[in-house]
Amino acid sequence: MDNRAKILSCALQLFATRGYDAVGVQEIVDAVGIAKPTLYHFFGSKEGVLQALLEEQFTAEYDLVKQAAAYTGDLPLTLTRIAAVYFQFAKDHRLFYRMQLSMWFGPANSVAYKAVARLNEKQHQLIEDLFVRAAKDHGNMRGRQRAYAATFLGMINTYIGLALNGYADLTDEVLYQAVHQFMHGIFS
Repeated sequence: MDNRAKILSCALQLFATRGYDAVGVQEIVDAVGIAKPTLYHFFGSKEGVLQALLEEQFTAEYDLVKQAAAYTGDLPLTLTRIAAVYFQFAKDHRLFYRMQLSMWFGPANSVAYKAVARLNEKQHQLIEDLFVRAAKDHGNMRGRQRAYAATFLGMINTYIGLALNGYADLTDEVLYQAVHQFMHGIFS
């Protein structure tokens, strides 16, 4: 692993376990075993490290969600695919998912929240656009796409949060139940 990758790996571990604001540059470089100028060379600052972490991880997640969100007229299938992508990504990237969730629910003026907000909004827009397309097949959904996207992503992240804290498992059965419950709510 090169120094850049080591910095990202150690920073992720520290940010996920202690929070972005609680970790200093010195702690990151000490954990990696490098000098500060090496971190500054690659990232410019602690915020640059955070931006790189978020961009790399969110890009991978976004690409998967975008593929899953391809709507072909079967909304339950599309929502199941999307939820499955989020569940699997959270299982495969536990530290990152914990970090980004904590940042999303952090203080609105914090560096961490601002960094994650624009990326989360991009994913939210992707899901909102899905509901706009689906409303053509389901008239009762018109005008509700923003609320549906927020509710659907909130439900997914609640299940993931429960799993990250040991209160639930992200099984196929939980996936089915979550999507079924959501579908029941939007069609009633």
